[in-house]
Amino acid sequence: MLGAKKKIKIDKDLWEKISVIAKAAGYSSADEFVIHALEKEMAEFEDAETDEEIRKKLRGLGYIS
Repeated sequence: MLGAKKKIKIDKDLWEKISVIAKAAGYSSADEFVIHALEKEMAEFEDAETDEEIRKKLRGLGYIS
């Protein structure tokens, strides 16, 4: 499934904000910006070997308590 794509739903108001930020930052599209942002966040977890390590990192980033 290399290169397969999935769709996600994003609130219209949020997408408009993303589009403005993406354009200001020089991205070719809002899609490109979102993909880059997600890849950057996912990189935080590449070295985690267990679910507990992932949860610890999520707590440290403020995503869960």
